[in-house]
Amino acid sequence: MSLDEKIITEAIIERYFAKLKSSLSVDVAIVGGGPSGLVCSYYLAKNGYKVSLFERKLSIGGGMWGGGMMFNEIVVQEEGKRILDEFEIQTYPYRDGYYTADSVESISTLCSKAVKAGVKIFNLLSAEDLVIKHNRVSGLVLNWTAVEMAQLHVDPLTIESKFVVDATGHATEVVAILQRKNDIKLFTETGKILGERSLWAEAAENDTLSNTREVFPGLYVTGMAANAVFGSYRMGPIFGGMLLSGEKAALLISEELKRWK
Repeated sequence: MSLDEKIITEAIIERYFAKLKSSLSVDVAIVGGGPSGLVCSYYLAKNGYKVSLFERKLSIGGGMWGGGMMFNEIVVQEEGKRILDEFEIQTYPYRDGYYTADSVESISTLCSKAVKAGVKIFNLLSAEDLVIKHNRVSGLVLNWTAVEMAQLHVDPLTIESKFVVDATGHATEVVAILQRKNDIKLFTETGKILGERSLWAEAAENDTLSNTREVFPGLYVTGMAANAVFGSYRMGPIFGGMLLSGEKAALLISEELKRWK
């Protein structure tokens, strides 16, 4: 067959436009395409909810690609292995309760399974603000990452969602925007972001699950963002807590959506 450059361009524009237009109103909008965000999106989509995930970078996957200090292996504990098993990611026993997995296989599989479950993933889009109505988060304000990087004065566009998830990791960017721009109190001890502590793997892994919850009406935190908001430790290259946090966030939001009218 002969190739027509115009048709190639048309195909990309039309398909992307259709995908973006279908995501203007969703059940859940997730900001951040790391492991916790991807797992959260997967379980929500698997339960039949309309989910879009927005990642500011070119590549999806957050910090999992590099494993520990660019040694592209990750560690999970027994509980986290269950999630990897469900995603059919190969794990290898190391010592009692410790398992390793190839970081490239792990994150690429999480991404693939999320898309196949029905998640719409948009890379190179940044959440620069939130839509807030009646003291509740009800959507995202989006712009191209390139616009942000070039510091161009270009107005953004918005989407509406029943719930938003901050899965942006250490920087907890979505909650930080909410706190900076609005006179609000978070569901934390002080009503503000408490900030991430230094590294303590065991405490961090335990805290990640308990910190995975709603932090403001309509806004949930998952993964390292949850620990940063609630003042807990970081855990380093052990990823069980990230995976389980994404699963828990999806479960909590699913229960809320069942009651949504």
